[in-house]
Amino acid sequence: MVALGTPCPAFDLADPRGFRMSRDDARGRPLLVLFLCNHCPFVKHVRAEVAAIAREWIPRGVAVAAISSNDPASYPDDSPALMAAEACDAGYCFPYLFDDSQSVARAFDAQCTPDCFLYDASHRLVYRGQIDDSRPKSGIPVTGADLRAALEAVVAKRTPLAEQKPSIGCSIKWRTT
Repeated sequence: MVALGTPCPAFDLADPRGFRMSRDDARGRPLLVLFLCNHCPFVKHVRAEVAAIAREWIPRGVAVAAISSNDPASYPDDSPALMAAEACDAGYCFPYLFDDSQSVARAFDAQCTPDCFLYDASHRLVYRGQIDDSRPKSGIPVTGADLRAALEAVVAKRTPLAEQKPSIGCSIKWRTT
């Protein structure tokens, strides 16, 4: 896992719905970066909670961006056109950015979907890990508890817990050529 305190990597990506976002668009505000994709059952399991978290925390000053870095040639369900449809269907009120070169995922050292990276207002990493303990077919309700606790701490200018559980999900689908 990336070390806490690591600066947020630079990014400037487009959303298939016409948005564009860079790290600098969130200057002076906490920034939540989520690596998601359309086809992953782990993302499908939490997508409603991700949308709810964003609706709750954006008005509280947190910038939110999701990034899909999967190779759409190998995984057509993760194509930009279908990303736009997924963002609308899921109720995402934040940019769902496409990392065509996969360089942003590499810069973040993102490993899977979903993968969460929360930065404080100085854009230093304060949380990297799971949304909560729920998994598909686990019977555990999706609450967003881990991510919500980290957001609560960062907005209150407190340090989130040092013990953080890594994300679990589908690996990012890297290009092989």
